[in-house]
Amino acid sequence: MITKQGATVTMLSSFQWLFFIFANTLVVPISVGAAFQLPTEIIEMTIRYSFIFTGLACILQAWIGHRFPLMEGHSGLMWGLLLNMGISASALGMDFATVGGGIATGILLAGAVTVLIATFNLISIVQKIVTPMVISVYIFLLTFHLIFIFFKGMFKISENGTIDLPVSLFSICVVIFVSLLKIKGGKRTGNFSILIGIIVGWALYRIIFPSELPISSSGDIAFTIFPFGAPNLEWGIIFVAFVTGLLNLTNTFATIKATADLYKEEVKINQYRRSIFVTGSFALISGIFGLVPFTPFTSSIGFLESTNLLNRAPFIISGFMFMLLGFTPSFVGFLGTMPLTVGNAVLFVAYLQLFGTSLNSLKGTFFNSITIFRLAGPVLIGVSIMNIPPALFGSVPIILQPLVTNGLIMGVFLSIFMEKCINWNKLTIKLEVGK
Repeated sequence: MITKQGATVTMLSSFQWLFFIFANTLVVPISVGAAFQLPTEIIEMTIRYSFIFTGLACILQAWIGHRFPLMEGHSGLMWGLLLNMGISASALGMDFATVGGGIATGILLAGAVTVLIATFNLISIVQKIVTPMVISVYIFLLTFHLIFIFFKGMFKISENGTIDLPVSLFSICVVIFVSLLKIKGGKRTGNFSILIGIIVGWALYRIIFPSELPISSSGDIAFTIFPFGAPNLEWGIIFVAFVTGLLNLTNTFATIKATADLYKEEVKINQYRRSIFVTGSFALISGIFGLVPFTPFTSSIGFLESTNLLNRAPFIISGFMFMLLGFTPSFVGFLGTMPLTVGNAVLFVAYLQLFGTSLNSLKGTFFNSITIFRLAGPVLIGVSIMNIPPALFGSVPIILQPLVTNGLIMGVFLSIFMEKCINWNKLTIKLEVGK
């Protein structure tokens, strides 16, 4: 029997999940639509479908997929790819529809292959490529990648290109406030630090920095398929989108494994298989409706550790609530008034704990002066690439630039190469014998 207190905790937990999913979703369709210069009504359509399909994907993963409370959201890898390709369209000598159509073809192919991997149970083959060390490298690089994004997002940039100091200082205060809630607030308050931080930060922002509310939605829904362009055979763009789409499998293995460790459980092959099937199916949906493909959010682990919301019920409820938002334009308009700097500041705190997940992924692994290269090489080279301005890669063939300029992708590729080409166990034995 559910007590009144238990029901209250469940609803508060559901709202905290809702804000977390919302904060990680809203900016994606807006930024991609702007990069491809889509009309406002089409961008609004992609926002609504992002809400509906994100909520549905979360429910299905928790119900029949991996069965963990892990946000199934827009892939950061594919998001970055779409932004880069949209910005680079003119340099490629192509219009937006041609570039978008090639990306759609690549996404559909990657989704189909992902579904086939799950259908024919080829998980063991993938696991030979995505080894535990590759997963550790991926989590480390993802931690840096996300922290860079949300740290930059905390600071508002003024029209003259400098930091808006009052807003930026306010964001730092939000970070301190949420951190203190988590550290000093005790179990009950600490578990809801993210929700409290968003509500308090949002309210104070509107008081301290009053601004005009956005124009209300007309309520009309523009429906179209392939909004970025109809599928075509631009093979270079297809290849880049296809490879990046398949790289999402690394994220799936890394996230499920790390979450199972948090729950002190062993991952079963069928959990990977069911999760990959759901992710691949939604990649097909994404290609059709012009959405960034989905993947289990590794950053959810930091959220779970920050809030201790390990029960599936609040997560599934939040999935239904998020779907409802997609069908209710007025709710979308209201949530759209949340300052992104506040959302980024709160998420920055939530993702700090992802670094702990990175360290925990190395438990039981010992390094010496030689074997440290298998971790340090891919991670530090990937982080170095993240901090190089993409413009410096202008001499690289432009079709490869989205891959080469992505430190996360290149770090993972380097890790896979090193794990396959070097027998690290043999080197460790030789070094021990030499002593």
